[in-house]
Amino acid sequence: MNTVAIAGVGLIGGSFALALRKAGFQGRIIGVSSPAAIDKAFSRGVIDEALPLAEAAAAADLVYLSQPISQIIETLKRLDTDALITDAGSTKAVICETARKLKRGRFVGGHPMAGKESRGVEQADADLFRGRPYVLTSREPEFESWIERIGARLVILDPVDHDRQVAFVSHLPQLLSTTLASVLAGKEQVAGPAAADLTRLALSPYDIWRDIFATNAGPIDAALGAFIGKLEELRTQFRSPEMEKAFMKAAASARALRGK
Repeated sequence: MNTVAIAGVGLIGGSFALALRKAGFQGRIIGVSSPAAIDKAFSRGVIDEALPLAEAAAAADLVYLSQPISQIIETLKRLDTDALITDAGSTKAVICETARKLKRGRFVGGHPMAGKESRGVEQADADLFRGRPYVLTSREPEFESWIERIGARLVILDPVDHDRQVAFVSHLPQLLSTTLASVLAGKEQVAGPAAADLTRLALSPYDIWRDIFATNAGPIDAALGAFIGKLEELRTQFRSPEMEKAFMKAAASARALRGK
């Protein structure tokens, strides 16, 4: 792999470029993005040059799509390249099906399970993916080796299975944080660290989540239904001895999430 074209040089695309450099990538990194994002990417040394999509794709061995989901789909429709194409979209079934229908044979769906509530290439971090799951929807040995070299934990998942899982571990937490922040509106004066920690995701911009909700509505609805059911169950238990068992079971799950 000698040349990488990154379409969408923001937090994820910029972090991927910086992570490649830190991992020893010596090739050329081309940015495809808005003029403002390109200027910031140059100022941080994230990219070597900027080109329009068609020229960047023609020069690249890898085309990395780190745009919002709707833009990834539109970019796939415009691409004409023999390069390996991957994406960083937060849902996979619709994107992968689009690539299949368009006969983008060298396409591997991807989802780095990392991010921040803030966005933009100025927030890019070479260590953003370190220790985090990085999902691919099919095998691609050379790209897999780079995923491992940037410190991420490689996970291979079917696109539909991916979307079911992230509905619980990613999309549901966002909706819970947003809901809690809405409930707490007007009560901020006496809020402590717990409220701040639990509402951190509510700072995320809606324009990113709009595409996620549109392309993963069914699994998200199922995750919300499971959560509401569990919340109703806890509502009936919090005055009874059963609540201690619920706390113990939840603590074990929380420890597992933290790898402890």
